[in-house]
Amino acid sequence: MAEALGMIETKGFAAMVEASDAMVKAAKVELVGYEKIGGGYVTAIVRGDVAACKAAVEAGARGAEKVGEVVSVHVIPRPHIN
Repeated sequence: MAEALGMIETKGFAAMVEASDAMVKAAKVELVGYEKIGGGYVTAIVRGDVAACKAAVEAGARGAEKVGEVVSVHVIPRPHIN
């Protein structure tokens, strides 16, 4: 079974770094990477089991809000394998 994906989109790189740090410290997830969307928007992506991803994105959103703006938070429980 595929691992879940957790994503946090922020406005500003510093908020994404803070979110990423909080996510990997809060739950057993792996930081897959980040994507620069444009216009200052950046998305951090983690993977792990569903519960870990949910806990991670909640912690990451709290962390990112301290230093910047959280645009969106989302967990995909069973992403398609491809």
